[in-house]
Amino acid sequence: MPGTVAPSSSEHTLLADYVVAQLDGIRNAGFGLTPEQLRATPTASTLSIGGLMSHAHATALGWLQRAEAAPGRFAGDAEQTAEDYGSDFLVGETDTAESWDARLDELGRRVREVVPTLDLDAFVPVPDDAPWWPQGVDGWSVRWVLLHLVQEVGRHAGHADLIRESIDGATMYQLMGTRDGWPASDWFTPWTPSGA
Repeated sequence: MPGTVAPSSSEHTLLADYVVAQLDGIRNAGFGLTPEQLRATPTASTLSIGGLMSHAHATALGWLQRAEAAPGRFAGDAEQTAEDYGSDFLVGETDTAESWDARLDELGRRVREVVPTLDLDAFVPVPDDAPWWPQGVDGWSVRWVLLHLVQEVGRHAGHADLIRESIDGATMYQLMGTRDGWPASDWFTPWTPSGA
């Protein structure tokens, strides 16, 4: 995958590519982690890379489903209870970096498949299940939803980058290039697990 989204004259393609690029950023942060590292919280944050992978997946999937349902309300929208809040930041006992990588990869394929079929101007009702949604706004466009996903997932991809650097010093381009098989050069050193 390139480190920069390719230009396109298609707004649909650009929006899909930017969402997928941010999902790939989260995937890269989890590359090669052990189960313990996936759950580690080595920074002042209480979040782990696994938790961020889980949250990014839940958030992106939920917004994509809302966009697909436009102009209607997504049937899965329901009031969130206080007990449920934050549960999408949790890592399951059997979750691995590889299992989250596969789920995020599949979601990226779905984004590329669905976004070209969407009416970017279609009305998406504002969810009413959390206090952080703007007051007095009934909805926004599918275009807004996709731009929001770029913002939201990008924020968490950057957070995951910082956590990953605290775990083993690996950086985004190093992880991305290693995943993609870039050869070692004067400007690129592939990542290797500690002790390898």
